Amino acid sequence: MIKKNFLAVLATLLLGAAIIQHSAAPAVAEPPLRGIFADNFIVLEAPAPAPKTDFRALSGGPAKLSDYRGRLVLLNFWATWCAPCIREMPSLDRLQAELGPEGLQVVAVSVDRAGAEIVGPFLAELGVTRLDILLDPKFRSARAFSISGLPATFVIDPEGRLVGGLEGPAEWDSPDALALLRYYLPEAASGWPPQSEAGLQRVGTGSSVE
Repeated sequence: MIKKNFLAVLATLLLGAAIIQHSAAPAVAEPPLRGIFADNFIVLEAPAPAPKTDFRALSGGPAKLSDYRGRLVLLNFWATWCAPCIREMPSLDRLQAELGPEGLQVVAVSVDRAGAEIVGPFLAELGVTRLDILLDPKFRSARAFSISGLPATFVIDPEGRLVGGLEGPAEWDSPDALALLRYYLPEAASGWPPQSEAGLQRVGTGSSVE
């Protein structure tokens, strides 16, 4: 049911963009879909522009997805009150450590209404320090992505295009997840980070990117 629901919202989001199931057999190579990803990860037949929406950084400044142009982005929507989100958060942190040097950036978007006041201390206590944390306290960005449940995760290519997504939790540092994301990583451009660095803040590091 989760896959069917997410398939429906993705179709609506992309205004009828063609979507393929993992069981299809197109002439071109497909990303490796194994384990939970074989059942729940939706692959777009053709990349489509990700919704243009604004976020807030933990530091309070504005942020947008174009700040990550040139990186493969794993965009994860979550909340401190969402038990499945909390369980998968450490695996996202380990994923960033594993694939960050190869061109991946995990961006975790909290939809908590209290924003930075609760999110920063929560992740610090959880020991999650490697992710870029954005805030969406009014759920505007989540609505732009037509999210119907948490957690929800999208893969956005280095050109800012949505290539697929999954609704529900996953072990993001598992061999199955690493194989899937490495399929998209060869397209990641060099030259990261961009010249301006003053907006997005990782928990516990004080580093920022705008």
